[in-house]
Amino acid sequence: MTYHYCRVSAREQKLDRQLMALSGYKKADKVFCDKASGKNFERESYQAMKDTVKAGDEVVVKELDRLGRNKEDVKAELKWFKEHGVTVRILDIPTTLIDFQGQDWVQDLVNNVLIEVIGSIAQREREKIHDRMMEGIAAKKARGEWDDYGRPPKVVDEKLLSDLREKNKKGILTVGECCQQLGISKRTWYNKIKSVLC
Repeated sequence: MTYHYCRVSAREQKLDRQLMALSGYKKADKVFCDKASGKNFERESYQAMKDTVKAGDEVVVKELDRLGRNKEDVKAELKWFKEHGVTVRILDIPTTLIDFQGQDWVQDLVNNVLIEVIGSIAQREREKIHDRMMEGIAAKKARGEWDDYGRPPKVVDEKLLSDLREKNKKGILTVGECCQQLGISKRTWYNKIKSVLC
């Protein structure tokens, strides 16, 4: 099976350019798309794709930073796919599109170098964006134009959280199902478990 994965950071951004490039490379059996930040991998469609793929499948993305912008996290995800027998093809890294018959070590060597370089560039770009944003906030604060920053913390019903945790412990519900009922990410789930119930 071939799966396409697309991601944009903001709701108003379009996925068309990625979808067109991916369909031009190879037809997909299924397409997974997220409109979410690339800072981590707690994305609904991405996690659904990981739950779907199996050995022998391939995942195709247009650019490495569509997977994520943190180099070490991206490398860990690519390692996960490899360990599960899933081939990842990245259109802007042409060597990932080649099948090195019996020469997998050559492909790994070349791809690892390219992924290291491109991953470093993507991560540095994310850091620059963050630095510019923080500079802008600091300037607005200095002018008295900024009162608060960031979203308020997610309010979670502690009794429901406790009940869901018990169901999760007993194997009745998965963490994903608990998160769905609460309307939170897995990261928030673990943070709430730690802060509220411990």
